[in-house]
Amino acid sequence: MKKIILLIAFTISSTNLISQKDTKILVTINDKQISVADFKKVYEKNLDAIDNEESKDIDKNLDLFVNYKLKVKQAYELKLDTLKSYKSEIETYKKQLIAPYLQDKEYLTSLIKEAYDRTKTEIRASHILVRLPRNYTSKDTLTPFLKIQKARQRVLAGESFAEVAKEVSEDPSVTINAGDLGYFSAFKMLYDFEDAAYSTPKGEVSAIFKTRYGYHFLQNNGTRTSKGERQVAHILISDTTSTGKNKINEVYAKLKQGVYFNKLSQQYSNDGNTKNKGGVLPRFGSGRMVKPFENAAFSLDTIGEYSKPFKTKYGWHIVKLLKQYPILPYNEMEKEISDKVRNSGRAKLSDNAVLNRLKKEYSIAVTESSKKFLQGKDLKSLSTDSLKNTLLTINDKIHLQSDFVSYVKHQRLVSFDAMMEKFIDAEILTYFKENLVNTDSNFAYTLSEYEDGLLLFELMQQKIWNKSSDTIALKNYFDARKSLYNSDDLKSIKGKVMNDFQLYLDQEWIGQLRSENDVKINRKVLKKIKSYYRKES
Repeated sequence: MKKIILLIAFTISSTNLISQKDTKILVTINDKQISVADFKKVYEKNLDAIDNEESKDIDKNLDLFVNYKLKVKQAYELKLDTLKSYKSEIETYKKQLIAPYLQDKEYLTSLIKEAYDRTKTEIRASHILVRLPRNYTSKDTLTPFLKIQKARQRVLAGESFAEVAKEVSEDPSVTINAGDLGYFSAFKMLYDFEDAAYSTPKGEVSAIFKTRYGYHFLQNNGTRTSKGERQVAHILISDTTSTGKNKINEVYAKLKQGVYFNKLSQQYSNDGNTKNKGGVLPRFGSGRMVKPFENAAFSLDTIGEYSKPFKTKYGWHIVKLLKQYPILPYNEMEKEISDKVRNSGRAKLSDNAVLNRLKKEYSIAVTESSKKFLQGKDLKSLSTDSLKNTLLTINDKIHLQSDFVSYVKHQRLVSFDAMMEKFIDAEILTYFKENLVNTDSNFAYTLSEYEDGLLLFELMQQKIWNKSSDTIALKNYFDARKSLYNSDDLKSIKGKVMNDFQLYLDQEWIGQLRSENDVKINRKVLKKIKSYYRKES
């Protein structure tokens, strides 16, 4: 029932341009005027759900519309909008409603298409990393940058990438792979890293770029068509000695004799997470498993086929192919890729596109003297009482030094400059969200309709549903009308009686509201509305 009430209220998610005629007043309730446009929005949207001519009657729909407005008016008079539960639900809905406005749809679409294209081609890359210190400031970046710059110049001058990596790179895996990360595709690396890899031509060295780990550069070692993803089951013997080899060969012999893979996994596998599940692992693509394991899994072509025993640093394995997930056409993968984009860090690029647009549209000023006063201080220990100077202005909204310090106290410590940038960005987005109701009529209308619908639900609960659920009240209603039901047994027809009782309560309520309020219909305007819809039909 709650959903139905909200659906009645939440009748339209977008508005058309309003003609001059639509601004004329159709209904006046006391001193509140309601335009033709307000009625048409509701009526035209509801036409899609009406399947008979009688229900399309303008007069009947106008009566329902006025009744709805009277009920909502009373809900506000009773201050139901101050209820904690109401405020909480509205805030939750508002966040959901705002979310699409915080993303650049065109940019997001381009990211989805880009990610799909990249899933079709895998890149093999080597990289060198020089880390930045924790909580670094701009002064701390020079030494790491000079170090990575010198390493890149050595590679460009002809030195072996692997040798320079082993000497310079601060990636812990360099001792094992000499900087070679193997093949990967979209979503396997940080987006900045992925973007650098796909933007660098085969055989060439990238420019220096930064991620949250520090400074990098990479070399594109080659590309290949993506093999998609696989799901396999495995049996692991973690003993890497000859004893382990003998054991895995024993398991392999049993497989060839026809013993089921899942039974052997349960009996012999040392992988405690999968042995009782038949050895089944989550699906994976290139770059997710150690190379011998990946190579064995992708060498299998037929579902149910299993590999010969092979060794990794974890022990001895046999893998069995369960499913293949090839790269499908875009229209079949669009939703999956879209979900991955939205759930990954790259979705923030779309958010940043909106933020950058707002920075151009808004008048934003930082008071340098107020900023300088805060630099070098222990911000989390500062009292906000004395920090009353203006720090940031966004259009007509002023933020004090105390606002920044309060913000910092709830954030993970990073450099002062980075924290200031985060604060400004956060306040720009807050300003945008707070003013959306004034700058976007579609948003304002949709939010208003939801607010009214939720209030009406709260009021219906009090006026109709709670009363109709009262056993004594329901029985009294039934006893006074037994002759209409041809039954003395309320229990057998309780559903129908309760429905009739609710209609009765609603009609009484509407009658009371009509008598307490002065409702005037502009008959001339109403006549023109009827004429308009007759022509439309």
